[in-house]
Amino acid sequence: MAPKVLVSDKLSPTAVQIFRDRGIDVDFQPDLGKDKAKLLEVIGQYDGLAIRSATKVTEKILAAATNLKVIGRAGIGVDNVDREAASKNGVIVMNTPFGNMITTAEHAIAMMFAVARQIPEASASTHAGKWEKSKFMGVELTSKTLGVIGAGNIGGIVCDRALGLKMKVVAYDPYLSQERADKLGIQKVELDELLARADFITLHVPFTDQTANILSAENIAKTKKGVRIVNCARGGLVDEAALAEALKSGHVAGAAFDVFAVEPATDSPLFNLPNVVCTPHLGAATTEAQENVALQVAEQISDYLLTGAVTNALNMPSVTAEEAKVMGPWIKLADHLGAFIGQMTDEPIKAINILYDGSVSEMNLAALNCSAVAGIMKAANPDVNMVSAPIIAKDRGIKISTTNQAKSGAFDGYVKVTVVTDKRERSIAGTVFSDGKPRFIQIKGINIDAEIGAHMLYTTNEDVPGIIGTLGQTMGGNGVNIANFTLGRSEVGGEAIALLYVDSAIPAPILAELKTTGMFQSVNPLRFDV
Repeated sequence: MAPKVLVSDKLSPTAVQIFRDRGIDVDFQPDLGKDKAKLLEVIGQYDGLAIRSATKVTEKILAAATNLKVIGRAGIGVDNVDREAASKNGVIVMNTPFGNMITTAEHAIAMMFAVARQIPEASASTHAGKWEKSKFMGVELTSKTLGVIGAGNIGGIVCDRALGLKMKVVAYDPYLSQERADKLGIQKVELDELLARADFITLHVPFTDQTANILSAENIAKTKKGVRIVNCARGGLVDEAALAEALKSGHVAGAAFDVFAVEPATDSPLFNLPNVVCTPHLGAATTEAQENVALQVAEQISDYLLTGAVTNALNMPSVTAEEAKVMGPWIKLADHLGAFIGQMTDEPIKAINILYDGSVSEMNLAALNCSAVAGIMKAANPDVNMVSAPIIAKDRGIKISTTNQAKSGAFDGYVKVTVVTDKRERSIAGTVFSDGKPRFIQIKGINIDAEIGAHMLYTTNEDVPGIIGTLGQTMGGNGVNIANFTLGRSEVGGEAIALLYVDSAIPAPILAELKTTGMFQSVNPLRFDV
């Protein structure tokens, strides 16, 4: 059956057609996001949800979304999605951060021109029949120093455009490498130096604990007298009250704001001040950007539902379509390794340690970690997946650690998962052969080569004669067909294990029959999603 996607906000016909062209059953109801009751009623039938800002995806909606796997936001901001609830329900939340980069950067440049030449006030004055030519004395941008706070995707475009305007550009960004700064043709500086040197300051950072009020009253006081400040990024990056005072005192010559601490902004300390340009969060408001993010979200949701590729996810590691092709068997292996340990462990887990050896150590380890942890957690909660598992592990206080190392054995690459409890450590390792099939290669330090099937039986015993016969006769005598039979032992006469891949689930009476022989230390039926 084809995946089913609901589009509950306005999305372009071209974007909707992308779903159809890729074989997805799409339900286009662009006004449904405004009808909370109706959305709650129907959401349970969909695998994917494509939204803009009108649809509010609350905890209540997510609880009713029993089949939902992915939410795609056409745009950057996801304040209308309860991401914590989505993660706990195993729903991936994606946004489209790149579709409106140029549009937002251009708006910042436009706002800089507007505040430099007082264009909005001059326009209003002229419309009013006045001719106040001498009142609106502006400044040139050429040769001025632009301070860019945040030189990432959008900030980088602003730097490029500013250099084209013959401005000098300095940037503050803790994550900006010197190599990247050199490539952009800008000077990397600390924040205090930027504040002291910049004639114009523009912000292009997300709102986080580190960036909140990055232009505080204290930092605004450090700026060059006559500075002009532009914010087209996020509200809350600038102390609006402190900026208003600096504007009134003349220390700051002008400001241009597209975003505000509280939105919709019906009141702000910046309103009605001279040479303050305000727009209602128009950074992404161009026809090109709206079309780009719509097309992007349609492609991202389709890719995930059809191929497992995860792009621009906010609550799990991204996996490109190319990675998904290569990593698919390894992700499945990690899940199987986790599932084995999860089914064998019935006491509280304190830690999960994952070792990546050889070729696999160069892959997307964050995604593999999620898969292994999900496999472990599914034993207690079958609804757990790669999104929700790390959240559940964190809530339970489970410490997760990873180690990666160069090839150290016979296999090009392998994964080893170890779980630590108060009573014991339990480990299992596996690899993926050239045929793309995951294999178990070591359990409890004992080397094996076991194909993985949906239904398996794992036993432990002392290395004594008769084990193979007992297992074979018991299975055969009860009509259970063995597809694959693997044995391993630590040493002659020492600890031994057996792993049987069988065609169907083994009934409880058969397990009891094996236990009553007294030949086995443990008899454990196992189930894997293959």
